[in-house]
Amino acid sequence: MRSLKQTDILTGSIPKQLLLFFLPIWFGTLFQQLYNTADTLIVGNFVGTNALAAVGATGAFVNLLVGLFVGLCSGAGVVIAQSWGAHDPEAVDRQVHTALVLSVGLGALLTVLGFASATPMMRLMGTPEEILADAALYLRIYSLGMIPQMLYNMGTNILRAIGDSKRPLYFLIAASLVNIVLDVVFIAVFGWGVAGAALATVLSQVASAVLTLRCIAGSEGTPWHIRAEKLRLHTEVLAAICMIGIPAAAQSAMYNLSNMLIQSSMNSFGTSTIAAWGVYGKIDFVFWMTINSLGIAITTFAGQNFGARQYDRVRNGVRVCMAMAAGVTLVISAVFYNAAEPLFRLFSQDDAVVAVGVGMMHVLTPVYITYISIEVLSGALRGCGDVRVPTLITVFFVCGLRVLWLTLMVPRYHTIATVELSYPLTWTLASLLFILYYKRGGWLNRCKAAKGLE
Repeated sequence: MRSLKQTDILTGSIPKQLLLFFLPIWFGTLFQQLYNTADTLIVGNFVGTNALAAVGATGAFVNLLVGLFVGLCSGAGVVIAQSWGAHDPEAVDRQVHTALVLSVGLGALLTVLGFASATPMMRLMGTPEEILADAALYLRIYSLGMIPQMLYNMGTNILRAIGDSKRPLYFLIAASLVNIVLDVVFIAVFGWGVAGAALATVLSQVASAVLTLRCIAGSEGTPWHIRAEKLRLHTEVLAAICMIGIPAAAQSAMYNLSNMLIQSSMNSFGTSTIAAWGVYGKIDFVFWMTINSLGIAITTFAGQNFGARQYDRVRNGVRVCMAMAAGVTLVISAVFYNAAEPLFRLFSQDDAVVAVGVGMMHVLTPVYITYISIEVLSGALRGCGDVRVPTLITVFFVCGLRVLWLTLMVPRYHTIATVELSYPLTWTLASLLFILYYKRGGWLNRCKAAKGLE
């Protein structure tokens, strides 16, 4: 790995370095989303609305399973970024090997959990009977790809932590092409329906994992080079990863549990609404991948600069990242609001599905701006090692309040708009709390004290 990458993050132009780090993550996330988007496009056009709804109905539970591990991955990324910024290659070596062992173990656990709970979970979420069997089948097959998916996610966190956001992009481009080709073959040619969509996704995940591990294993002479004899859990490293990763995993779990409740609420409106919500998620993901990519970029930026004791640069990076997030969010909101119908017709020609989906877009896209402080500020705080208060704000004032709204208000005012309003209400309150905590919470001094830094 060239030392220039680390030096640039620590000394280069902040806007330039954030942008250069953000763009590969953004494009990588875009190609990763093509896994499921290709499923949705091809299933919607070659199989039908019921199959489209079945694939969409699994999304919230899949995100719950994957999100638990991705939170731990972020913990590993922060620990590695801080050690790399502090010029401690021996610590990086122990952290990389521990992280990879952890990913295999948890990937196996998620495989068993997802496979065993597919049908009961779909029933619990109120999935309509006419799509239940297909939804459960998709979920069971998808679960078989958990280990490679976890290895890929951990591998990319390792690479990004030391400043490499480009190679994960290349691997995802290759894997996405595999997924699209296999989708066409399995669904359009062989007629395997949702099973073909799930199998194509699993095989593309295998491809991304193989490419990522091959890259790390071939990085001889670097602290992150894999050696079989070093693959073990170092307890002190595992504890450090869990200290940051478990709160992040809990936060992700609460997000996804609230989203499962939203999915369950949407299920009560029938198949057209379920299909529309699934399609909306594919379009809406452009916003989420953009903001999440900025969150990942500021996490690594803050982590390395915090490890190098450049605290003013951390704060300046946050200001730049917030400005970038606000600008791009306003553009996305305007485009989505005005192009809602043609965007939906890319996925479905069913007029009922399109009508419901356009209504969803017109309610939610104007309020995206209320979310950005949550992602950027929590990413910066996490990069410096502060996870407790950000997790509490997210759990109670985003997820908890959302669950309360859905439980109390949706039965009383049973409309799609009532469900959707749970987003801007919780985003606005949580954003205000994050801004207040970032400005006045004394978090930086606590982070320095915890690491023994002045």
